[in-house]
Amino acid sequence: MKQLSPELLIDLDLIRENTLKLKNLTTNHSKFMAILKSDAYGHNIKKVSKAIDDIVDGYGVVKLEEAKKLREVSDKKILLMQGIYNEDDLLNLQKYNINTVIHNEYQLEIHKKLNEFSGVWFKINTGMNRLGFELDEFLKIISSNPKIKKFTLMTHLAASKNKEEKLNTEQFDLLKKAKENLRIDVQVSAVNTGGLINFPNYHYDWVRAGIGIYGGFSGNLDLKTAMTLRGRVINIRDIKKGDRVGYDGRAVAKKDLKIATIFIGYADGLPQNLRDGTKVLINNKIAEIFGKISMDLTTIDISKAGKCQIGDWCEFFSPKLSINLISDTNSLIPYELMTKITPRVKRKFINDNS
Repeated sequence: MKQLSPELLIDLDLIRENTLKLKNLTTNHSKFMAILKSDAYGHNIKKVSKAIDDIVDGYGVVKLEEAKKLREVSDKKILLMQGIYNEDDLLNLQKYNINTVIHNEYQLEIHKKLNEFSGVWFKINTGMNRLGFELDEFLKIISSNPKIKKFTLMTHLAASKNKEEKLNTEQFDLLKKAKENLRIDVQVSAVNTGGLINFPNYHYDWVRAGIGIYGGFSGNLDLKTAMTLRGRVINIRDIKKGDRVGYDGRAVAKKDLKIATIFIGYADGLPQNLRDGTKVLINNKIAEIFGKISMDLTTIDISKAGKCQIGDWCEFFSPKLSINLISDTNSLIPYELMTKITPRVKRKFINDNS
């Protein structure tokens, strides 16, 4: 073995393919915004931008530092989705030509003080109850500030993955009411990945797709997990029926088993509470986690995985083993798995043409 360290492979072509599949769903004149917050969900913000820049219309981030990084490699629209909280940040937005969201009175006062409303998006709360103005409050702001003439109206869906959830209808109705009560014509943005797929009648002017780009949304689009998280086998042992494996002896063998130890653990970003029976892939065959995840090591049952040897790779998620499988099995979400891979895991980029 040349090296033992776990690896995170990131396939930029798959991110591009996922993006195209999602973009092809957009209706009418809708523009496509790719959400690249949290370092593109752990995939590397600059690499991802370069891979999809010619097929998207803009990007969404949550930190000014992310927006500045993007501006170094793209001249597309960039939206700072959490907005600004001081005058210096607003001046930076002007300098780098970055759009921003206004979602509370504190931010509004900064914009009013500097008389700066170019490229703003007003966020209203339609049911998520995290950020955004209440409808009446928003309408009062617009009617009492004649200098605010051009903006994008936005909201965020709370349950777009579930097409039958009535909250979606309630949110769309409130957004529609907000637009109808404005005396000026504005652009509108409502849907995320789930909304893009499930609610084509509400694509409006901008769709904002995040998790689907990286293959973390389950559905009928065949979106591929763009990350491969893998570690090497560093030990193989046979255990007898009744033997216990790992901390606290959680895993108890119900029959004789063959156990492989993988050089990857929770210090690399694997959740410590992954359940026994969670599927992994070794030599393209299914094996299962068996025993608690340790700081640096994970034990798996390879009894049905055929021939395995020290140095073989074990995949925890990949294009062949959807990240949704490990998240669903363990009551997690793909977002969490993607963004928690730690720096000590070596990154490698596949199909990197930058």
